[in-house]
Amino acid sequence: GCSTLEQEDDVDLEALVNNMNSSFESLYSNCNVKSELVPLVQNGQLLRGPAPRPGVDLSPLQPTSPRQRVRRSQPMHIHAVRRLQEEEQQLRPSSLPAIPNPFPELCSPAGSPVLSPGSLPQCQPSVFSEDGTGKVVEIPADMTARDLCQLLIYRSHCVDDSSWTLVEHHPLLSLERCLEDHELVAQVQASMTSESKFLFRKNYAKYEFFRNPLNFFPEQMVCAPSAFQNFLNPSSCPEIQGFLYLKETARKSWKKLYMFLRRSGLYYSTKGTSKEPRHLQLLADLEDSNIFTVIAGRRLHGAPTDFEFCIKPNKVRNESKELRLLCAEDEQSRTCWMTAFRLLKYGILLYQNYKIPQQSKMLSQFSSPVRSVSENSLVAMDFSGRIGRVIENPVEAQSAAMEEGHSWRKRSQRMNILGSFSPLHPSSLSSIIHRTQPWFHGRIMREESHKMIVQQGQVDGLFLLRESQSNPKAFVLTLCHHQKIKHFQILPCEEDGQMFFSLDDGATKFTDLIHLVEFYQLNRGVLPCKLKHPCTVVAL
Repeated sequence: GCSTLEQEDDVDLEALVNNMNSSFESLYSNCNVKSELVPLVQNGQLLRGPAPRPGVDLSPLQPTSPRQRVRRSQPMHIHAVRRLQEEEQQLRPSSLPAIPNPFPELCSPAGSPVLSPGSLPQCQPSVFSEDGTGKVVEIPADMTARDLCQLLIYRSHCVDDSSWTLVEHHPLLSLERCLEDHELVAQVQASMTSESKFLFRKNYAKYEFFRNPLNFFPEQMVCAPSAFQNFLNPSSCPEIQGFLYLKETARKSWKKLYMFLRRSGLYYSTKGTSKEPRHLQLLADLEDSNIFTVIAGRRLHGAPTDFEFCIKPNKVRNESKELRLLCAEDEQSRTCWMTAFRLLKYGILLYQNYKIPQQSKMLSQFSSPVRSVSENSLVAMDFSGRIGRVIENPVEAQSAAMEEGHSWRKRSQRMNILGSFSPLHPSSLSSIIHRTQPWFHGRIMREESHKMIVQQGQVDGLFLLRESQSNPKAFVLTLCHHQKIKHFQILPCEEDGQMFFSLDDGATKFTDLIHLVEFYQLNRGVLPCKLKHPCTVVAL
């Protein structure tokens, strides 16, 4: 019985399509149409048919009975919309050009068959980079922070390593925070003042707590050992607790209180470290607030430490009285409180934001394979014989590399003496070639390098190189390890008339800073950790 019904449905569908095509053919033949071809639809395929003359009306007859109305599997005729276009043209301003809708049958009955440029709401946020350059970007109202970052990465020709982020910056309040990837840019911009702006920068610590949760949540601050997994579970009740400094309202003094961060909000105890409900006072709600980092908190608010942060209600613009200014004892405590705030507010959304770039990378590897240029994809080769061979012995590979390096250096020196195409001597080239690298920042102050490391996330391996202020011929490597920033001096040394750079008093020498950075990206050496994340600044 079922197969018979299916056959009848198939025959009925084919008959409907044939009747529709025959009706089109008879209609076109009666009108003697002889003009360009337009596509017709049959079983989802495009066919070519003659286009009607401007004066011919191809509107279908109105159905007179329910059985004549369009059924579920019946194809729909593409009817003309000339009269509706003329009416819409009279209502539309002449300054906006009309864009005909090629599929008017897909519009709602009350919808217009013409798509005007202003049909989709737009916003124009101003985005600035860390060097002060900026641009106005016109985006749709439903664009997320991740989508805008992808657009800026494409336009600025940056390397997409899933670490770029959009920062909400309030200069009058000295506050800033990284937007979550799912947040709507237009919605955030609506709550900002005219002085506020968006910054486009890297933040390597945005999802670092998913990779190394133990570094972000000390045991003494978390109630349960498995509390990190409970942050993503809305039915669980994790809790962060510890001492924080709270700035008293309308006063310059700070008070040290024992606080508790839960899904319902941030509380402080009115009696020591007591957790009894009668001793807990609500300080801030998570749903209607966002957490910000305070810039220069000691100078502005007289904070007891440098590790200040703030809970700002969404309705607050420039009223500093409504801000909840808090201060932690060290950077690890501040990072723990701010990360827990984000996890308790957004939960599984943060994990989804973290996994999306990982999944896209896996898909891109299958769709368009790109040759890897890592240390594992390169092997030592010997081309001294008739055919090349892979050098498997590591001692032989190292000696071959040293021999090749010496022969290249001698060859370049000989070419320079005889007259080479390059006007630069190898030694002078080695002294300036690092200026093209994104991790080199020239003559910047020690405080400026410290600020850049903090802004781009204090994760292990975040580094930059700069010129030394005390020694004009030396350089300084600024490196972050365990949320502490350390500085290592790179000194020049001379051997056999050749200039080298060394980080360990000449034990390991390099011809230029690029070789030095590449070596310490693969080997820790005398450093506390490998160089992993370059601290970069992009110009928009």
